[in-house]
Amino acid sequence: MTSLLITNCRRFDAQAGAAPCSILIRDGVIETAQPADRADQVLDAGGRTVAPGFIDVHIQGAGGADVLDATPEALQTMARTCARFGVTSFLGTTIYKPGQDNRHLRVAAECVGRDLGGAHLLGVHLEGPFISPQKRGMIQPDCLTLPARAVLDDIYALLDDTLAMMTVAPELPGSADLIHRLLERGTVASFGHSKADYDQTVHGFEMGITHVTHLFNAMVSLHHREPGPLAAIFERPDVTCQVITDGVHSHPAVLRLAFDALGPERFVTITDGMHALGLPDGSYVYNNLQYESRDGTARYKDGTLIGTALGLSQMLARLTRFTPCPSAAAIRTVTQNAAQVLGLGRTKGSLAPGHDADIVILESDWSVHTTIVGGRIVYQR
Repeated sequence: MTSLLITNCRRFDAQAGAAPCSILIRDGVIETAQPADRADQVLDAGGRTVAPGFIDVHIQGAGGADVLDATPEALQTMARTCARFGVTSFLGTTIYKPGQDNRHLRVAAECVGRDLGGAHLLGVHLEGPFISPQKRGMIQPDCLTLPARAVLDDIYALLDDTLAMMTVAPELPGSADLIHRLLERGTVASFGHSKADYDQTVHGFEMGITHVTHLFNAMVSLHHREPGPLAAIFERPDVTCQVITDGVHSHPAVLRLAFDALGPERFVTITDGMHALGLPDGSYVYNNLQYESRDGTARYKDGTLIGTALGLSQMLARLTRFTPCPSAAAIRTVTQNAAQVLGLGRTKGSLAPGHDADIVILESDWSVHTTIVGGRIVYQR
C-alpha cells in the first residue's frame, strides 16, 4: 500500500477564511480529508488551492503532437502536456476516415488506461463522420459520410468501448438509428457540426442526444424568427454544453450570455486544443500547412482559425475574466460537470473520500503547481 498526504492546502470550494486542510491518499484513492499521522510521502501545498483534477472532453493535440500522429509517443506527449495545465483525464478527440487508414484509432484504443506519464486517456471523442458538410469547419470532406450501420460497425471494431463520445448532426437521414446504437453502447451522443434548425435539434434531444460540442461553433446562429439550435439548447435543462472560453472562438459578451443561459451546472469548459497547445508562440506546420500560434490562438496564414493553444487552466482563467463565473464554479465546469457527462461522477470530479486521487494544486493566478493522477505526482513546477 502506498500513501500520500497533502498538507496545508485550501479546498477550492472552502468558505472564505476557512482553515487549511489535509488530504490523505491511499492506493490511488482519496481516503480522508482529515490529518493523518503517517504517510509514505508528504506534500506541503504551501496554502495553495487544491481541486479535483481537470477533465478535458475535447482535445485533439498538445505539445506538438496530435491523435492523428497514430503513435503511443504522440499520446504520451499529449498526456504530459495536459498535466502541466491541471488535466488529469482527457478524451482524445479526432476524426474517422471512411474507407481509409484509421490506424490512429487503433493506437488510441490501445493506449486507453495505460500509464502515459501524465493525464489519463479516458477514451476517444469522434467529431463525425456523421456531420453536416455545410458545418464541417476544418474537418475535411473525405472524413464525412451519411449515417450507416456498416460505418458505425467499423468504428466500433476499431474502438470498441473506448468510443466515449461522438459528435453527430441529427438532421442527417439515418441519425435516429445511429443515436440509438450509440446509446446502447454507452457512447455519449453530442450535437454538433450541424445545420439543424430548431425543430430538428429538439428532435435530436428527443432521440437521446444529451450533450453539445463547442457551443456556437459549427452550428446555425440564433435569429429571432428562425431560432435555430441555440434556442433549443438553452431551453433544455438536461443538455450539457462544451464551451471554448478563449474569447476568440466566441466573443466575451457571448460567453457571458452562455454562462447566464446555461448556469454553472450545464457549462463544460474545453480547450478544443491542437498541436500548438503548450508550445511557445511561433510558426508551426500542421497537416502540411504552416500556421501561426499567438496568444493561445492558432490560425493558418490566410487567417483561418484552426483551434486553441491554451491549456485548460488557462481557459478557466479566461472564463473568470470574461464572465461573472466564480472560481469554484469555473472549476466545477471541468471536474464535476465533465465527469457527469461521461458517467464517471462516482469516481472522478470530486475531492470526496472514495474518489480517484486525481488532484491539482493551483496558484492564485490559475497556473498549476502540482498535478496528481491516481495518487502519483506527474507534474510539479
